[in-house]
Amino acid sequence: MRITRPAPARPVLIATLALTTAGSLLLTPQSAGADPEPAPTRHEPALDARAAQAPASAARRALGTEAPTGTPITGYPREQVLSPDPENPADKSLKLGLTPYHAIAPKLNALQALGDRVSVEVTGTSAGGHRLYLVTVTAPETAREARAQERMRELIENAPATAATSAEIKARYKAPVYFNNNIHGNEWEGTDASLELIEQLATAKDRRTADLLTRSRLYFNITANPDGRIAGTRANANGFDLNRDFVTASQPETRAMRRIEIDKQPAVMLDLHGYVNGTLIEPTTPPHGENYEYDLFLKNTYANALGMEAAVNGLGYTPAKDGVDPAQIPFRDQQEGWDDWPPIFTPQYAAFHGTVAAHTVEIPLQVNNSAYTNLPVEELRRRSAINTAVAGAAIRATLDFVQTHRTSLVADQIEVFRRGAAGAAQVPVSEKTVPGVPGIGPEDVYTTTFPRAYVIPAGTTAAARLVDHLLANDVRVTRATKAFRLTGRTYAKGSYVVDMHQPKRGLANVLLADGRDISDKVTVMYDISGWSLGRLWGAEVTAVPSARLTGLPLRTVREATAVGRVAPRGDLSLRLDDPAAIAALNSLLQQGVPVRRTADGSTAIVPASARPKATALARTHDVTFDATRLTGSTPLHRTRVAAAVTPGELFALREMNFEVTPVSTDILNAGFDWSATDVLMVSTGLEYAGLTTPARTALDTFLSGGHGLVGRGIGGAELSAATGLLAAKPVEGNGDANGVVRMVNAGTITTGTPGYGFVYAPVWFTDLGPQVRVEQSYATGNPLLSGHWRALEDGTGGPSAAAGQPSVISGPHAVLFGTEPLFRDHPKGEFPQVARALFSMSAVKESG
Repeated sequence: MRITRPAPARPVLIATLALTTAGSLLLTPQSAGADPEPAPTRHEPALDARAAQAPASAARRALGTEAPTGTPITGYPREQVLSPDPENPADKSLKLGLTPYHAIAPKLNALQALGDRVSVEVTGTSAGGHRLYLVTVTAPETAREARAQERMRELIENAPATAATSAEIKARYKAPVYFNNNIHGNEWEGTDASLELIEQLATAKDRRTADLLTRSRLYFNITANPDGRIAGTRANANGFDLNRDFVTASQPETRAMRRIEIDKQPAVMLDLHGYVNGTLIEPTTPPHGENYEYDLFLKNTYANALGMEAAVNGLGYTPAKDGVDPAQIPFRDQQEGWDDWPPIFTPQYAAFHGTVAAHTVEIPLQVNNSAYTNLPVEELRRRSAINTAVAGAAIRATLDFVQTHRTSLVADQIEVFRRGAAGAAQVPVSEKTVPGVPGIGPEDVYTTTFPRAYVIPAGTTAAARLVDHLLANDVRVTRATKAFRLTGRTYAKGSYVVDMHQPKRGLANVLLADGRDISDKVTVMYDISGWSLGRLWGAEVTAVPSARLTGLPLRTVREATAVGRVAPRGDLSLRLDDPAAIAALNSLLQQGVPVRRTADGSTAIVPASARPKATALARTHDVTFDATRLTGSTPLHRTRVAAAVTPGELFALREMNFEVTPVSTDILNAGFDWSATDVLMVSTGLEYAGLTTPARTALDTFLSGGHGLVGRGIGGAELSAATGLLAAKPVEGNGDANGVVRMVNAGTITTGTPGYGFVYAPVWFTDLGPQVRVEQSYATGNPLLSGHWRALEDGTGGPSAAAGQPSVISGPHAVLFGTEPLFRDHPKGEFPQVARALFSMSAVKESG
């Protein structure tokens, strides 16, 4: 039996695994293992000199709407001729002997021409403007047969109790299997392994292949991240790690993968990554996501992992000969540090859509980062060939698993949905409930209590956005046609109700629930441990533990009701409590509309003469302009931001329609024209000590000339201290801490925003100077609502040390944040805090 004990965090664990091979590959100067992955970012990396130039057009593409759905169902194959992409000799795949992006479209055209088993569709466009391809491999189907498959798929989700007894489903339903490749752009080989396998399946004449394709549909997302594949980067063109984006879905590539999960409803999926030696095959270490049906998930994921392990080891690679260690399964072989707690990863997100065997597979030999730069081409290509073979072995073993267990896999998917629809209890894992999986212990048991419903009062932009996000995730939402009472409270007509007796209750709960403080459960976590759209997205969300919903005046909705409107006469007020309102305000300012803000900073006053512009923006951003007699105090002006920030922060600023110019130490040292900048924002990538004398003088001149600073975290605080802008001492909490925290808002920067925040390596401030104001503090007691936040070994840095301490402070020339209000473009309800800070600091030159 495994016993949870302190263990290194995953990045350290990866490095340790890599070192075991360092002495076995005598012909190369580098280990065959991996660089530690960027602690997915126990501080998100600064934008480098190239990424700092990420064009605003990439953000605009990502912020665009999804492609319309509802394509008429036709049979298979569904072939199309893809236009070629221009040849790109700079594609990083070429050095590895792998398929460059520009060769994929011609390859897919050739594969479709091989017979009647291969179909290609374009599922969207990346942030960088590259097409995303989904290949379906299956036996031919008439349109009538394809409609029958769709009907059975819908029955499985929407009427699982009926589906469980359907002889037609048992005999004829094609098990959907999904292979996701290259989500990290510099982890290449899954794409090539899939292309090789598709070609083999397209032409194979044996009976087993024919049976496989008659009884299943195989879906291959050829490259989930073409931007990164071409550039040799982990992230897409917006600098986003797509394998952290599934809760937020800020990027077009993530939304395309989400649509695949919903439309294809895979029972089994692989997400092919690199590089961990030996090949790492999930299931994971504790803690396990408490919202999915883990007994069914573990049963199938572990069984398939054993088959993949045997197939990978059966290739015959050895440490001595090839630098390849035996495969490993974290659930069996590790203690902690490689968990499946957050729903942000592809396989864990898939589980909420009914996938009952889902794996991250980390192929073994490093070819990215330092290896890509330093190793000879011959060695890189040797490694890539081995990695492609390993990925291919994992895929083929999965196909064998599906072929052998198709009936039980489909039955288990039906059972996931049946439990949700019936409101049935979860089944805790044990050696009795999951026979065949050894070593299950109490450390593996994670379940939750689902509420009967959630209620989201309507009428705000935040509520409409949240409802639309739930619907986009295939969560069912209803709306009240008249006022109703529930557990002693009256809710207004139009309120939204999420009935938790629904097939995807796990996804509904993981998005809306407060979450859980798991600080005492494990020593370390791989990535974020807390998230809550209910607390962080700005809408009011109420959990109803138990109630009868029968008879309530509820109708199913397909989209949220728009709330945008403009008062018919008089001056207008716009509440600055939502990122959409900030975007609308910035548009007005950029058009030269004279806008003033109220003394408390919470509202913008727009003159009646701008009503036509306000009307257009109300429609575009779904915001409300109310009538007002207030005149406002401080004028607001177009705000142009120079920003040394993370990719997520840069994207969030652009989402709010700020005009942003990315900067860094290198960019300032190269000579930066400050004349087109109104305010500076810094969180990372700009070090005062690293500036040349001319660059430092130019920065000092900018700040002393009446322009303010908005800083976040230690990076922002250090620049403030170096330039003497704000008298305060930043205190760093545990750098591994993250989660949703209770906050107390006290100033104009934070007023009207949620009483919750997000932290990632939290910071607070002491020794405040006489002109420093406290805008927000951590709540007293234990401020952590959900996540993982422990004190350090010496007792410092924990939540008790932060309790009651200032988290956001301001002064005449700077605002400093110790929280993460723009983290990965996620905590939408906190965005206005940063916007108000930027407006405040851009007005310093007028008031100071």
